[in-house]
Amino acid sequence: MGTDFKKAMIIARREVRDQFRDWRIIAPIIILTVFFPGLMNFTAQQAVDFVGKYGAPIIADRLIPFLLMVVGFFPISVSLVIALESFVGEKERRSIEPLLSSPLTDVQLYLGKLMAVMFPPLIGSFLGIAVYLIGVYRQVGWVPGITLLIQVIGLAVVQSLVMVSGAVVVSSQTTSVRAANLLASFIIIPMALLLVGESMIMFWAKYEVLWWAIFGQAIISWLLIRTGIAHFNREELLGKELDSINLKWAWQVFRDAFRGEKASPWQWWRVNVWGILKELKWALALVLLISVGAVFVGITQADVFPIPEGLLNWGNLEEGLVTGIEDFGPIRFFSVQGLGIIFLHNMRAIALNSLLGIFSFGVLGIITLILPFSIIGYFSAIVGQTDLSPGLFLAGFVLPHGIFEIPAIILTGALIIRLGLTLVTPNKDYTIGEAWIRTLADWARLILFLVIPLLVVAAFMEVFITPRIALALFGG
Repeated sequence: MGTDFKKAMIIARREVRDQFRDWRIIAPIIILTVFFPGLMNFTAQQAVDFVGKYGAPIIADRLIPFLLMVVGFFPISVSLVIALESFVGEKERRSIEPLLSSPLTDVQLYLGKLMAVMFPPLIGSFLGIAVYLIGVYRQVGWVPGITLLIQVIGLAVVQSLVMVSGAVVVSSQTTSVRAANLLASFIIIPMALLLVGESMIMFWAKYEVLWWAIFGQAIISWLLIRTGIAHFNREELLGKELDSINLKWAWQVFRDAFRGEKASPWQWWRVNVWGILKELKWALALVLLISVGAVFVGITQADVFPIPEGLLNWGNLEEGLVTGIEDFGPIRFFSVQGLGIIFLHNMRAIALNSLLGIFSFGVLGIITLILPFSIIGYFSAIVGQTDLSPGLFLAGFVLPHGIFEIPAIILTGALIIRLGLTLVTPNKDYTIGEAWIRTLADWARLILFLVIPLLVVAAFMEVFITPRIALALFGG
């Protein structure tokens, strides 16, 4: 690894020298780095003066750290074009052939390009933060705490790493700068939404949560770097001239992978369903471990968010309706309508979580999928604070349908992780697109033949059986 890094630095130094020779790259970064922090300083001064007239200094106290974070983010987004041109730009300028013919390995070449395009956005971000801090100190006398400053710098580093590594992946997989710039929206928009979430955290002054944001983005950046290295191919980069969408080919690959090998029903099941389950053993173990952790997280929140006594009334279960949750929509028990509502809700959750997992290497899909386990832990702890037994609560309200629904959730989570890991796993037999389509076919097969039947039975149990058991245990 040390040798790879040293040789990658050869490429990085050459690229950085070329970047600093081009005034069209450096001038916008310097101008915007100086102008934007000045604008934020003016905004901070006006905000402090305005809220001071009405005795609301807390607004300024929240706004100034937020502007510090924005100042660190802005140069990164401006410098993204450098990363987008890292490979495909040289290809269009016909200067990539000598680079690709060098004795460097694919890993060394990719890392060298990545480190080179990381330099300008980080320099711009750090300069912007420094200019803003100097200006805001001179104007309003504000100095950030050391922890907050470390968090903002950490956010700038991981945000730069996520955006740049994503842009380099795009640049290495596209055939034109125009296509790379269009695909950049899939990087900028999610990061802008993430910035909105981080701003909410800062306005609430929940600064300790920012450590989780830094940790999560560090994981995403590592996955993006691994994806780029896993699928970087210099021969394909030289030979591919045009990308085209071949839906017919994609459907044929999906259909053939979904059908699997022709055999007897038992042999087909053993190979194409049970065989995939064996491949999922580590993913299943990981989702199970995360789910157990989610239960404990839910338990810890019972003291933080207590439920007032009498909010939930389970006394009229025999009437087919649980009161106290009408704002979420009434659940009609002992009816086919209720079965359909619960089943469709679960299917919608699977579709949404799978979609989130596709765009986040499985991370967001797993986070939202395990929320029911946190809720179970939360309500178990709430029940334990009364004279009721948490074990009795689980036996009456969770286990009757949970023995079917929980395996379906864990299996879905493992499939989502598999979808995400396909993108970061090298595959010599298939291209990245074909490998992912085949994994999607495995996802669809197990959802159809295992998850959906489990959810149908779980919905039936939840509507017709669980309320009766709960009524019997808790005395109606």
